[in-house]
Amino acid sequence: MALTRKATTALVAAGQNVPLTETAVAGNCSIVHREGAGVVTLRGLTNQCRARYRVSFGANIAIPTGGTVEAISIALAVNGEPLVSATAVVTPAAFGDYGNIFVSANVDVPRGCCLTVAAENISGQAINVANANMIVERVA
Repeated sequence: MALTRKATTALVAAGQNVPLTETAVAGNCSIVHREGAGVVTLRGLTNQCRARYRVSFGANIAIPTGGTVEAISIALAVNGEPLVSATAVVTPAAFGDYGNIFVSANVDVPRGCCLTVAAENISGQAINVANANMIVERVA
């Protein structure tokens, strides 16, 4: 399932999830998303011990006018907790200078359980996010 934002830019507050305004491709009842929400629910529908998903997120990020020029970052978050291993950092030279980021992680969901995944702004300030794409694939 691929989830995307439209070509518009979103201002994402510190600690908030990037909204995903479109569900481009669906077809697996194990992956649930409400259009416009920043959270995707992964379900452990399996006869095995766990279901494994590959979650990837890419976008262009920048500091909005009036922000502080410093490093900004986005991380994949599982159940609201950012993954250190799936964190991307960009240090723009000025306001409005976009940097491209990409992160990816395997997420295991125990049989019969559900987890949520999101792309979270873990910067200390609001950031602009453009051309955001999240891809969620069931791999095992």
